[in-house]
Amino acid sequence: MIRPSPSTRIRAGLFGALIASVPSLPALAGSGQPSPKQINFQESVTPIMDEIQWMHDYVNVIIFLITAFVLGLMLYVMWRFSEKRHPTPTRTTHNTTIEVLWTVIPVFILVAIAIPSFKLLFHQYSFPPPDLTVKAIGHAWNWTHELPDQGISVDSVMLQDNERADAVKAGMPADQVPRNLAVDNEVLVPRDKVVHVLVTSTDVIHAWTIPSFGVKVDAVPGRVTATWFKARKKGIYFGQCSELCGKDHAFMPIAIRVVEEPVFNNWAAALKARDRKKAKEIIRNAAIDLQGERNTKTADSRPTN
Repeated sequence: MIRPSPSTRIRAGLFGALIASVPSLPALAGSGQPSPKQINFQESVTPIMDEIQWMHDYVNVIIFLITAFVLGLMLYVMWRFSEKRHPTPTRTTHNTTIEVLWTVIPVFILVAIAIPSFKLLFHQYSFPPPDLTVKAIGHAWNWTHELPDQGISVDSVMLQDNERADAVKAGMPADQVPRNLAVDNEVLVPRDKVVHVLVTSTDVIHAWTIPSFGVKVDAVPGRVTATWFKARKKGIYFGQCSELCGKDHAFMPIAIRVVEEPVFNNWAAALKARDRKKAKEIIRNAAIDLQGERNTKTADSRPTN
């Protein structure tokens, strides 16, 4: 077998590192939770997160181009105007053309960044008519989610390791009850529906965040803030409090499960009837169905001999 030369391997490695750093590829484990050695965003499942990822990649390209230009200019200056090549230093004090260029060009760059930034902000704060409203209330240190139209409320507390083990024994797929992210009561929302989230707190400032949805909003005592999302893909999506709020700040996760509308309706009806056992069974069945769909997609993506 012909082995590539060391210089070829180095160039290939540098090129691969550059390509890997530019696009915000989804996490290895799929949507909803972080992956080991992850450096990019979690998988986007909402229109707003799509725009955030595009904006991230777009600005990174501009940053890389500016960095490469400045680096190249510095290397050229060090080479061209070294003492050996240019023993008599220039006494130029200014250059009108350069002064105009380094004033005008940055202005155009900032405008090119500002226009899509304003567009993204406009979409984030242009709330479409809601199909569902959820009120998220932060406490020290857990979340309560109320669905006022359905007349139900769900308290979500992080599962301890022994509780996670019990959930797996009861039939929950292990990858859907990750450590420090899984909760005892998930919140279900229907797929492809606009969900308005009203966020507040009963004590200190928290923050309601779901990375895959592209939402992050502070929960401020005595004030109601708002965000929205429209998830297009079934799955379990985790978030955490993102505002330092006390000793258990790192242990108040959020778990939103996106399901088909009939599943959501059955879950809401079970909670309204105070049948917690049936509600948990609906969640467990949704988790098992999701795992089966993922396994099928994985099997279908494998190359055949």
